[in-house]
Amino acid sequence: MSAHCCDHGHAHASEANPQTPPVNDHPNDPDHGHSGCRSQACCAPAVAPLGQFDAAQSDTEGVRTPIRILQMDCPTEEALLRKKLGPMPQVKQLDFNLVQRVLTVVHAPGALEPVLETVRSLGFQPEVATPDAARQPMQVPVKPWWPLALAGLAAIASEAVSWAGLPELLAAGLAVLAVLGSGLTTYKKGWVAIRNGNLNINALMSIAVTGALALGQWPEAAMVMVLFTVAELIEAKSLDRARNAIEGLMRLTPDQATVQQADGSWQLADAKAVAVGDLVRVRPGERIALDGTVVSGRSTVNQAPITGESLPVDKTEGDAVFAGTINEAGSLEYRVTAPASNSTLARIIHAVEEAQGARAPTQRFVDQFARVYTPLVFAMAVAVAVLPPLLMGGAWHDWIYKALVLVVIACPCALVISTPVTIVSGLAAAARHGVLIKGGVYLEEGRKLRWLALDKTGTITHGKPVQTNFELLDDMEEAQCLSLAASLAGRSDHPVSQAVAKAADTRGGARVPVDAFEALPGRGVKGVIAGAGYSLGNHRMVHESGLCTPELETLLDTMERQGKTVVMLANESRVLALFAVADTVKDSSRAAIAELHQLGVRTVMLTGDNPHTAEAIAQQVGIDQARGNQLPEDKLRAIESLSREGQVGMVGDGINDAPALARSDIGFAMGAMGTDTAIETADVALMDDDLRKIPTFIRLSKTTHAVLIQNITMALGIKAVFLVLTLMGLGTMWLAVFADVGASLLVVGNGLRLLRR
Repeated sequence: MSAHCCDHGHAHASEANPQTPPVNDHPNDPDHGHSGCRSQACCAPAVAPLGQFDAAQSDTEGVRTPIRILQMDCPTEEALLRKKLGPMPQVKQLDFNLVQRVLTVVHAPGALEPVLETVRSLGFQPEVATPDAARQPMQVPVKPWWPLALAGLAAIASEAVSWAGLPELLAAGLAVLAVLGSGLTTYKKGWVAIRNGNLNINALMSIAVTGALALGQWPEAAMVMVLFTVAELIEAKSLDRARNAIEGLMRLTPDQATVQQADGSWQLADAKAVAVGDLVRVRPGERIALDGTVVSGRSTVNQAPITGESLPVDKTEGDAVFAGTINEAGSLEYRVTAPASNSTLARIIHAVEEAQGARAPTQRFVDQFARVYTPLVFAMAVAVAVLPPLLMGGAWHDWIYKALVLVVIACPCALVISTPVTIVSGLAAAARHGVLIKGGVYLEEGRKLRWLALDKTGTITHGKPVQTNFELLDDMEEAQCLSLAASLAGRSDHPVSQAVAKAADTRGGARVPVDAFEALPGRGVKGVIAGAGYSLGNHRMVHESGLCTPELETLLDTMERQGKTVVMLANESRVLALFAVADTVKDSSRAAIAELHQLGVRTVMLTGDNPHTAEAIAQQVGIDQARGNQLPEDKLRAIESLSREGQVGMVGDGINDAPALARSDIGFAMGAMGTDTAIETADVALMDDDLRKIPTFIRLSKTTHAVLIQNITMALGIKAVFLVLTLMGLGTMWLAVFADVGASLLVVGNGLRLLRR
């Protein structure tokens, strides 16, 4: 676990001093209100909100510039760029997103032009990308098809001439024509790679085909180059499917919106030009263009593009609506709350794109393996070409031919491309179902979860409790008691406090000013009203104040065993009144816990509520363990304890529970839709409040890992088989090309299966 902020995807500030809990102004339970790093700006420099930075963004270590390179679409180009840019003293960091063809360079101020010039020296055409431009569908130039078609005909003709026994010069001329018509680009890339000391596929193929021509293998050299070029095109089309999975999200948002003008009229306007605060109208059947809050109208909205929910959601005045969702029934007017570049959907796309750049463990292993594999096989090819003729009197022609076959096999493209395609497909499939995964590492590691710790309020329960009991325990007048409770509870946004305040308001409790208001983390709140001190808090607070009596303990025990949360109003000498609040359990929580148990994941509820209430809720849902009276540092210690038994996940609301979420192996944010902080800081953000998405995430993680293992096995297995066949004298360049390109197509197709989940 890294100690500095944001390496884990969420705040680590609390880890440095776990005994100092963040401020909590909620009177009854530390499940909410921890303002720690998750709700602050700690992570802002690392993950800037979409649309809030320029093409070149200042960084503490340099300037961060995204550069789009259309020619960069596979690890071959990445390796070349790393080798060329990495040693430059002005370059601090390189982040590659091959799927979006964007290279982000962190460089010294004023060093952008040398960086671009270095990229151009490799034959690439770099373009500094603005955040908006980087998210637009890529317009890749389409090459004409006829040169490749003519090259294919020339290769077939060369084979026919050779088979018919016609003059070798004619077969040679047709072969050279085929190689030039289909492989000129390969030769150019290969020369650049060789010049820079990089043995990529283009360099290896150029060496192999040139060697075949030198040996007089005219038809074979021609057909190998044509087949390689055709296979490259097929592979590029396959990779486009992974890109289109992300671009499909971009196309969900309409380009125009109906906006109210200054004179009251309504006109269509470019969605990107609509400002925050503008009034927008959306008709039935239309997609909502921007995030906003409904000011008039009533309708149902299909939010599946963001949350994966199967049922539409009712929307009326005061409700939030989100870009990319579909207005189904009535007409709505809403006030824009975020520009098009910073909508919830835009942040989701941004998060998925950022996740693609993070190397998953398997991908890091494959990259390291490939660095050793290619030089090793190439060295073996040189040995095969030279040693048998010199030491055993073998025929130079035969052994050089075998070496050329090995050169083709030396390319690790199938192995290297298999992991990013699989990871991107998994990330895109999850995003389509309302599960936002912030990196391939979490997608891979999710299958290893052994414990899942859960917050209670708003996670297992609906988070909208209502007051069920009110008892006066003193001779104070009811109206005065309700007024005191409403005044203190109204200063907190905790659901329990809000339930107490709402009930007191309904029964006529007039709110009065509160002086010296203070939040007591994990206990409650206190303040001075009309010169006297009062507190409103939980069992722990009353017990620590020395105000508990045997009679009160008995009453509290009875209510808590019923699953109710109890808060008490007290002055400095006695408890004045008791308020009991109950929350309802979500049906989806029961189903989610059952699915987690089937997957072998044990569950524990960590709540600041009393142990009896925690146990009652846990029994209703089927949770394995329940721990009550948990302060922030208690939750942190619980996660540390559970981590000794395996990987631990923590589910919160994405803003609170910062210490526990930071210490967990995977932090899950509940209900992240529309919440900037949750989307940008959680490891996995569930766009709605449905816990059943966590078992879905774990199953996807297991499937992704299985596909990765399949791809690595296929890529290495095919290479190994043809390596043996070649050394036995049974391999040919035709078969080697089929093995290399066929393996690439197999692993790409297998990885893309995840998009259909």
